[in-house]
Amino acid sequence: MEFLDTGFLQDEEIVLRLEKTADGDPAKGWLPAYYFTICDRQGRELGVCDLRVGHNRNVYYGGNIGYRVYEPFRGHHYAGKACRLLFELAGRHGMEYLIITCNPDNAASRKTCEYAGLRLVEIVELPGDNDMRIRSGETEKCIYRIELTGG
Repeated sequence: MEFLDTGFLQDEEIVLRLEKTADGDPAKGWLPAYYFTICDRQGRELGVCDLRVGHNRNVYYGGNIGYRVYEPFRGHHYAGKACRLLFELAGRHGMEYLIITCNPDNAASRKTCEYAGLRLVEIVELPGDNDMRIRSGETEKCIYRIELTGG
């Protein structure tokens, strides 16, 4: 996969500053990924987000997009706005849909998914061999999905 220019990932409030990219590792089930810092228009760092390009079993449970907004900046929909920007990047990669997951008890992340326009598909039990279950003891995930218009 060829990584694309990401300079367009901004709106009137935030800019996604590319920090790094990572090639996928099919043997480990890892997809190619972009990693960003979410910044305001003045360059202040508000949080982080990432996009994993493609689909596989790991991403169904872990999501194509991850995000974290730093505590002082929560409550302004920055994660949801970052997701919306990442939808365009995913579309440029020809992706037809995206998955975002969160723990069922994470009300803020669930609201972020809904704000960004995703719909809840199901709440699933993580398989016994899933890394999140093994390393963190997580047992369930809410699976959210959005259809993209593509390229």
